[in-house]
Amino acid sequence: MKRYIYILLLATAVLGVSCRKLNIPPQNIIQDPDVFSNPAGIQAYMARIYSELPIEDFRYSPDMGLNFFWIIKPTPATTGEALSRDQTGATSENWGDWHWDIWGGSYTTIHDCDYFIETLPAYAKNYTQAQVNAWLGEAYFIRGMTYFALVKRFGGVPIVNKTLDYTVGGSTAQLNVPRSSEKAVWDQIASDFDFAIANLPASNSDNNDGSRANKYVAAAFESRAMLYAGSIAKYNTVTLFDGQNQICGLPSSSANGYFQKAYDAAKTLDGVYSLYTKAWSATDKSAQYQNFVNLFSDASSPENIFVREYQFPNSVHGYDAYNVPRQLMGPNGYSSEVNPTLNFVEMFDGLPKNADGTLKTLDASGHYELYTNTMDLFANAEPRLRASVILPGDVFKDQSIEVRRAIYTGAVAGGISPLLPSGSRSQYPTSNIVQSANADQTAYTLPDGSKMNPAGASGIFTGDQTCAISGFSVRKWLNPNLATAQVKENNETQTWIEMRYAEVLLNRAEAAYELSSVGAGSNGADATDAFNIINQIRSRAGAIPLASSGVMTIDTIRKERRKELAFENKTYWDLRRWRIFSKEQNGTIYRVLMPFYAAQAGKYFFDARTDERNDVYTYDPKWYYEQIPPGAISKSSKLIQNPGY
Repeated sequence: MKRYIYILLLATAVLGVSCRKLNIPPQNIIQDPDVFSNPAGIQAYMARIYSELPIEDFRYSPDMGLNFFWIIKPTPATTGEALSRDQTGATSENWGDWHWDIWGGSYTTIHDCDYFIETLPAYAKNYTQAQVNAWLGEAYFIRGMTYFALVKRFGGVPIVNKTLDYTVGGSTAQLNVPRSSEKAVWDQIASDFDFAIANLPASNSDNNDGSRANKYVAAAFESRAMLYAGSIAKYNTVTLFDGQNQICGLPSSSANGYFQKAYDAAKTLDGVYSLYTKAWSATDKSAQYQNFVNLFSDASSPENIFVREYQFPNSVHGYDAYNVPRQLMGPNGYSSEVNPTLNFVEMFDGLPKNADGTLKTLDASGHYELYTNTMDLFANAEPRLRASVILPGDVFKDQSIEVRRAIYTGAVAGGISPLLPSGSRSQYPTSNIVQSANADQTAYTLPDGSKMNPAGASGIFTGDQTCAISGFSVRKWLNPNLATAQVKENNETQTWIEMRYAEVLLNRAEAAYELSSVGAGSNGADATDAFNIINQIRSRAGAIPLASSGVMTIDTIRKERRKELAFENKTYWDLRRWRIFSKEQNGTIYRVLMPFYAAQAGKYFFDARTDERNDVYTYDPKWYYEQIPPGAISKSSKLIQNPGY
């Protein structure tokens, strides 16, 4: 059992793990035969390393890390998908020393995989060859996933694919492992996934819920990883050499090879999984909306490829507790942490648009358009928008979600002029506007004698700017059947879908387009295939299909991806691999949509403006590669820090 010592030394003396008890039992309690000579021991080992998979799920935020309870400062509030009252600007991941960081935690998992891979063959006589192959395939899959989590953050990292013997009191020189080139790490990931694909069965008898790997799961993640590698090779400009190896960045000549590998892996899933369409109808927008809502809660969905299950009380989260509209908040007193931006909403089809693509809120004379109901503005929007975002006035849990900025009491004859000049960052004027400072609102008496709260039950209170600070709340993932009393932290159990078939199709489309744009695709990787896939996604979403492949660009595909995978913690990594984070957020103030009720007209109007808090987002390009933990650098003479830190 002396090899178990390796991870402690490598982590603390070389790789700089912070504080985590590894729970390695004494040799006289649990030894290899206890684990590897019976299926129950193997299953327990597998369960542990699966639990360590670095997945950005309900319990992840860039500021808090992986598998952490709080979701304050959520990922969408970093990407421009949404605003959060706890997020005031662009950010990169912040791995504090007070919790288990991605660097040290990943090497613990890699060690556990290495040890399993080396040890299982000695006990192979106890099992069928198919069992041995499948278990080894799972270990390679988990190791590939873990290296992927490292390389997408840090670039080239130490590759450690064997357990290193160490004698107490002996030399630790062999544990001082340098960073490999970034290309070597991506190739290692491809190799691990290829082994998993070749050895895993088509279905896993121990995997009825999609939480364990089969060969198609491995292929799906290979499509994600190789697409990422191809993007880095094509778009990255941040480089670092250690004198011999390129440890940040990839040769541009390698891009097409990675794109082709992503395409081929994605195509492997043809006919195995399918888009969820159980409630879908080609002619019914309500059915299209409900279908998109249902796909995130239907455990039997043919679209689910790999999921992370939650089960009360051992594994839970609090997604609804943080994100429901204020009028539905539970006993913990949280709400509306994720507030979609107008920038995000404007990506969707079916909205009235100006020539520049922004939402049209003014008529030809420059006055506000008036609406009888707030939802009238969104009447023709693609149903996927409504399934992803709670729009002002929409119904959720049998309640109309009241979102108002204020009540406008001025004259309406001849039209209502904009309350602020275009692009203004000022606060709204106080004349002719009745607003509320806090949730305890004083109702305003309307001309017909009825009463109305200025901000509505979930609108904006100027005193603390809680609730729907953008005019919208998030809809995706919320549980419509969860009673208000149960909307609380440490109590919710929605399944996280880490990989679904829609993403695989989008991976395939993007890889095909990248290859076809330079005339390099094979195995069907061309613009026509990309076009057909994008139209599959758009049709299911209720969007108007593209007319021809000639109107499609790489931005068309990226936009479709951002709409389809919104609030699934995928856009964060897409913006990083496309290397457009800094371009999008260079001095950006995100836009919001403020619904007002015009008392004299008895109708609503919308003011599109910059976020009232005037929070400026500027993404530092050095964040494309994160800082290697200083503790790791200080303990190893062979680890080189990334640029800018």
